Order: sequence, then C-alpha cells, then structure tokens
Amino acid sequence: MSTVLNQGAEEHPTVLCYQMNGSCPRTVHPLHIQLAIYLACAVGMLTTVLGNLFVVFAVSYFKVLHTPTNFLLLSLALADMFLGLLVLPLSTVRSVESCWYFGDFLCCLHTYLDTLFCLTSIFHLCFISIDRHCAICEPLIYASKFTVRVAFRYILAGWGIPAAYTAFFLYTDVVENGLRQWLEEMPCVGSCQLLFNKFWGWLNFPMFFFPCLIMISLYVKIFVVATRQAQQINTLSKNLAGAAKRERKAAKTLGIAVGIYLLCWLPFTVDTLVDSLLNFITPPLVFDIFIWFAYFNSACNPIIYVFSYRWFRKALKLCLSQEIFSSRTRTIDLYQE
Repeated sequence: MSTVLNQGAEEHPTVLCYQMNGSCPRTVHPLHIQLAIYLACAVGMLTTVLGNLFVVFAVSYFKVLHTPTNFLLLSLALADMFLGLLVLPLSTVRSVESCWYFGDFLCCLHTYLDTLFCLTSIFHLCFISIDRHCAICEPLIYASKFTVRVAFRYILAGWGIPAAYTAFFLYTDVVENGLRQWLEEMPCVGSCQLLFNKFWGWLNFPMFFFPCLIMISLYVKIFVVATRQAQQINTLSKNLAGAAKRERKAAKTLGIAVGIYLLCWLPFTVDTLVDSLLNFITPPLVFDIFIWFAYFNSACNPIIYVFSYRWFRKALKLCLSQEIFSSRTRTIDLYQE
C-alpha cells in the first residue's frame, strides 16, 4: 500500500513557485485552460482601458460636457482606466500562475495601486451621489452650489484621501509595530498578499460600508423626490421640464452604476472581513473569483453610459467618424434632440 502511495506522489509531484524551502505551491493548469484564461483577462483589460479612455477623451474634448458631474465621471474613468492599465496585467499573471514572480518592490507597488484605484472609485461614486442629490433635491441653487471648482475639490479629495490612507498602511511601520499581534506573516515565498490580514480586513470594511451607506441613503431620497417631480412635470414649462427630465435620467443612470458597484464589490469585501474572523479559510480559487468580479466593475461604467446616455452615443459616433477632425465638432451640442 505504501508503495502505491509513493508511486502516486512521484507521478504528481508538488510544483513550487521557486525551487527553495518555504516556496508557495503553484497550481498548474492545462495549456488550453491557461490560454483561455489569459485571453479572457486580455479582453477584459482592453474593454476596461479603451472604454474608460473614450470617456476621458469625450469629456475632455467636447465643450458641452465640461460640467461638474462630467468632470467627476472623467476622474472616475481615469481611476478605472489606470486599474486596467497598471494593475490588471500583473493580477492576471498572479491569478493564472498562482505565483508572484515580480519581486517585493513591485508587489508592494501593485498592492498600493490596486487599493488606491479601487478606493478612488468608491469615493468618486459617493461624490457623484452628492452631486445628483443636490441637482434633484435643490435644483434652484444647484448651479451656484455645485460649481466646477467644487467638483475639482471633490476630485482632489477623491484621489488624495485614498493615496494617503493606503501609503500610511503600506509604506510605514506604524501598523506593523503597533498591531503586530493582528497581522499574519507572509505564508510562503512567491505570494503577494501583503494586505490580507485580520487588521486590514476589519479596517477596509468600514471604508467600503460607510460610503455605500451614504450613496444608498442619497439615492433613496433622490428616488422619492424624482417621483414627486414626475407627477408635477405637466405644470412646468417645456424647457424646465426637459432639464428636470435630463437630471432625473442622469440620476437614474448613475444609480445603476452605484448598484452594479455594490454588486461587484460586496462579495470580496464581505469575504475579506469574514475570512479574517475565520483564520483565512477561503480557497485561493474562490478568492481570485471574488477579486476579478470586483475588477469587472471597472469595465461596466462605459457600457452603462452607452445604453443610458444619448450624448455618449453621439460622442462615440462622432469619434469613430471623420467629423472628429472638424474644428466645429468640439462645440457641437450633444444634448440636442
């Protein structure tokens, strides 16, 4: 019996990331499965980068789109585009090979950028919710209250707070020295999971939960007010009715974007919290699925805009035609019916 077991172990030896003691085991997939995963990830990355690149170009190029809301959308698209450009390629290799081959410095930088772009997204969605709440619930003072300058302050906060927060926990030894008993050491050589420890799991959940709670509360109020406005729309002039309808449409579209964000990120965030309480029992494959499901959100917003915004479809059509080279194109009113 022992001879049979030894033969089985020899036939299926453990493959390691590095030929050294303490190396992480490597999951070996058949070649056709590896190629299929790489192809799927490449399509996802291209969709994320190109879709959000178009949003950045459209809002920057067309003057009629230079509004506070659209500047927030542009900044959100930048975060999603950089995620697809700088984070997803290395995440793809890590997921397929189940090993990290790029060294400690790139591991730390990759984790920093990953966390930065993801937190920046949720901060921007929260600020966009505040903008939509003001536009729907306080329409008479919206133009003077939520100006381009205010939007740029929100953008600065949306990038600055996540950048400082992530740098503090990644590049200082405050957490390691003060909370050593909470932290899990690196399980093996060839892993890049610096932040997946008990303390980080508990700390990140409020960073996700409270902005989401604010967004949900604001959109519930927006829905109530928008419903009341729809009942009163017949008493408005044609121009005011059109403006109110456009603002409600924008609020609905961005509400869908927030809903999809919650759907994509909730499994990963809850698993990170629960896993830290249960001593990290989530299988690596399941954890990878949750991560990529969250990454998928970055490709969703441009797709939502295509189906929801007439101005987005017009801008896309112009960019794909020769009209984009005309000097008059930049001043076209994309909102005109």
